[in-house]
Amino acid sequence: MELKGKHVAILVADLFEDLEFYYPYYRLKEAGAEVTVLGTGASDYAGKKGLSASQDAAVKDRGPEEFDAVVIPGGYAPDHMRRHRPMIDFVRGMHEAGKPVAFICHAGWVPASADIVRGGRVTSFKSIRDDMVNAGAEWVDQEVVRDGNLISSRVPPDLPAFCRTLIQALVEQ
Repeated sequence: MELKGKHVAILVADLFEDLEFYYPYYRLKEAGAEVTVLGTGASDYAGKKGLSASQDAAVKDRGPEEFDAVVIPGGYAPDHMRRHRPMIDFVRGMHEAGKPVAFICHAGWVPASADIVRGGRVTSFKSIRDDMVNAGAEWVDQEVVRDGNLISSRVPPDLPAFCRTLIQALVEQ
């Protein structure tokens, strides 16, 4: 189990992209990581496609020092996440600690709002390309981009490359 001893946070809010939440959740567990779901404070969250997820803790009650990486799924949830100051602070704290910040699809809104993509190279769903560029990032159209501790992907079909890259970053820690 290549990730035994690693602890990864996955952020959640209503209207998360179901695959972008559950694929990394189970892939990380399969690799031996402890996975904790951090939400905005509600007990349950609705996915875009009808699945639901429960938080293990509110993000305001946990700190970046407890985790080795954070995963931010896309969907419409990142629009809610970026308006929740504790989530922004958590993501910024993870980045400042040099820990992997992995985001896919519309999740780029969260690191953009945390002001951690400036000067970095990222990808995202094409509709938020301008948001990423306006936040100071160099945007490229690739299935996965790793720039330092930032790991980004575009859409659900990119999830295998996204998870492989995140797992590799955790192994290298």
